[in-house]
Amino acid sequence: MPAIPIIMPQLGESIAEATVVNLLVKVGDQIQANQDLMEVETSKATMTVAAPCPGQLASLEVQVGVSYPVGATLGYLKTSQEDTVRYGLDIGPGSEEARAAQNHLDGPEKTPRKVQPTVRGLPVPANASGATYMSPRMKARMIELGLHAADLAGVAGSGAAGRVTIKDFESFIERLERLRHSPASSMRVAVADAMRRSWTRPLATVALPVCFDPMLAHRKTCEAKPGPALYALRALAVALAENSAPAGRLIGNKIFHPASLDVGFAVEVDEGVLVPVLRGADKRALSELVQPYDELIALARQRRLPADATGGSIATVTNFGTFGLTWATPIPLPEQTLVLGMGAARRVPSWDEAQGRFVPVFEGNLTLSFDHRVLDGGAAGRLLARIADLMRKPEQL
Repeated sequence: MPAIPIIMPQLGESIAEATVVNLLVKVGDQIQANQDLMEVETSKATMTVAAPCPGQLASLEVQVGVSYPVGATLGYLKTSQEDTVRYGLDIGPGSEEARAAQNHLDGPEKTPRKVQPTVRGLPVPANASGATYMSPRMKARMIELGLHAADLAGVAGSGAAGRVTIKDFESFIERLERLRHSPASSMRVAVADAMRRSWTRPLATVALPVCFDPMLAHRKTCEAKPGPALYALRALAVALAENSAPAGRLIGNKIFHPASLDVGFAVEVDEGVLVPVLRGADKRALSELVQPYDELIALARQRRLPADATGGSIATVTNFGTFGLTWATPIPLPEQTLVLGMGAARRVPSWDEAQGRFVPVFEGNLTLSFDHRVLDGGAAGRLLARIADLMRKPEQL
């Protein structure tokens, strides 16, 4: 009666191993094809391993709480020759797999054979679990020191199932204490916490090059000069006034639309970033926003922003072009779905159809980073295209 190995499957693109957390059957049970045999846990989810064919469970080669690499033999099924052929599992009588199966049925080997994964070239080594599993004691110690799991992302656990033990942690802290360090400001800690919470969502970015010449020409005609980021802020507000769904927040199974289009803008200050907010940015023309915009920048740099000028915004605009950057992927704040970025303008050749030749223009990239749970690439692209169109027609702002 042939013996068929039960193999740890590839449970995800970057998954190299899984931990057995529950056995759903016992040796001697009659098993149906595709019946769940055990539950295994990866760093991403809990899944099941199913039987490749019907038969009797001859042996289980696993222990609960132990991790096994992809390709490891988890047990053996006694099945009929007909079923092995029917399910495409026929392993020739002289093959290494057949000899190994027969050895397991005849009795334990004198020297246990170390199982090697059959999948090569995985993105991560088979036993690199990192700080995925932590004991309650470990978590309590981290809370005591005010640390998060992200702080230990590079620590490989030596405990069972890859758990980071107290010894692992204390060794890590001891190594850190030997390095030069300085205290993080309260603002830096707040920014770090906000970005950590933001990164729990699936984020994506789309970009579009835009000719800035119309904006720069329009700016010269204004008595009160709007900043480039204010043009982008006003264009975003107008575009969202036409369709506010992209600025909605997904809570549970509902998308909540904003009650007001209050848009923030990033201002760099000592040791961090502040985000003043222009309330109802869709209801005031560009010229009406210049004075409050400039006042908020000044107050932000003095750390004197009033309470009603912070928080509650539905999106943020950031001008990373002020640092000479042409491309970036800003991260939306935790309570926001969108962040619009503006890169530095560069003089580039652009084809002029009327003149039949290339002409020099100032062109910069607009980027839109978004919560992919709320928006797909198409919707984000259409929103960014509308913003770019408005930037090319600044007189409409």
